[in-house]
Amino acid sequence: LDKIINIEEINRPDYVLNLANQMRLADIQACKDIGENGFKLLETIYKKKNSTINILTHCNAGWLATVDWGTALSPIFKAKKKDIPIHVWVDETRPRNQGFNLTAWELLNENIPNSLIVDNVGGHLMQNGQVDVCITGTDRTSLNGDVCNKIGTYLKALSAFDNDIPFYVAAPISSFDFEMKDGLREMPIEERNADEISIMEGIDENNERKKIRIVPEGSVCKNYAFDVTPFKYITKLITEKGNIDANTDSIKALNI
Repeated sequence: LDKIINIEEINRPDYVLNLANQMRLADIQACKDIGENGFKLLETIYKKKNSTINILTHCNAGWLATVDWGTALSPIFKAKKKDIPIHVWVDETRPRNQGFNLTAWELLNENIPNSLIVDNVGGHLMQNGQVDVCITGTDRTSLNGDVCNKIGTYLKALSAFDNDIPFYVAAPISSFDFEMKDGLREMPIEERNADEISIMEGIDENNERKKIRIVPEGSVCKNYAFDVTPFKYITKLITEKGNIDANTDSIKALNI
């Protein structure tokens, strides 16, 4: 930074605030564009179905996760504003429960009909024709189109593939790792504190937050936080530059 500007000649707080505002505006625009591009996919489904679209999502990728709009929820918010009837199946996303705590709260604030489900219900819903489309976010996407997202995303993609249901991933270009050729082989998977599995936290009857242990004392818990969904199970990647195929050629074109 000091090679680009003379630190002594600028007002550092103003400079940092201006830079932060530029990042904020860029993030808002990217998420809005992802919303518009994803909305086109939902609109196509609605025109074929001509009734409420049932959308399944996993983890949180709404306006709590970004400056505004979000990524995976942005197309849903756009559909709501354009009066397309939608209903969202919200995975709990154990063990952190981002779906129950965050996604559900956002959808309630946007007056979007939703139902909370435990993580293992998604496959059953897909088998029984109760899901029209899946949309998730991504924390990191490799050059070949593999997606690293909250643990459980891979199983949702498998269920969607088996039941011929579109599986879309909202992926801002900032999430792409253009140097990583094979996400399944190269992406490190975080293993978090085992207490997230063995201890649950919630509000009791007195409206006080409490923690309780839900496993036998001395149990060993393994807490993998993410998994990788191979590109072959992804119908489209929704980016701010358009909806693209999950393959190397399409992703390379984003980096031009």
